[in-house]
Amino acid sequence: MLISHDTRWALDSLVDLLNTAPDGEDDDGLTDLVALGDFVARHRFSDVGTLTEDDLAAVRALRERFAGVFAAEDGHAASALINTLVAEAGTTPRLTDHDGYDWHVHYFAPGASLAHHLAADGGMALAFLLVAGERDRLRRCAAPDCGRAFVDLSRNRSRRYCDSRTCGNRLHVAAYRARRRETTG
Repeated sequence: MLISHDTRWALDSLVDLLNTAPDGEDDDGLTDLVALGDFVARHRFSDVGTLTEDDLAAVRALRERFAGVFAAEDGHAASALINTLVAEAGTTPRLTDHDGYDWHVHYFAPGASLAHHLAADGGMALAFLLVAGERDRLRRCAAPDCGRAFVDLSRNRSRRYCDSRTCGNRLHVAAYRARRRETTG
């Protein structure tokens, strides 16, 4: 599947946003403006002004709405959520070539809030996946104690874990040890 740089960036940002949510073991990764500023810096968002408590609240609420897209039962439910997110963001497609990147499309309106920026770009990235018949690539980690979000961009759609070096390896080692215990009795 061919995914443009800006769509991949939006998907990566969206997954990181979803994975800031508390999940039982990890605390909420967006508790204050410093954490939100770190998120913005980590993903090098453009056209983001001074962040406020309102931005923090809006992004946290948006995080839950995007989680609904990942959990949607089917394409119709996912599309309804995506359409609402994109419409509420006041999507305004425009071409740009900033910060050393070649031409690409931004979907957020100039001067948009961070939440609208995320909703527009993230919503459009999810829309592209849905249109391409690739909604099944939106996944949650199969490790029983994890559940982190990821987008499976493997060729054969076989990825099961958010990170094969941690969750995947941990489960494979546990399965190996269980087999060894069975054989040694």
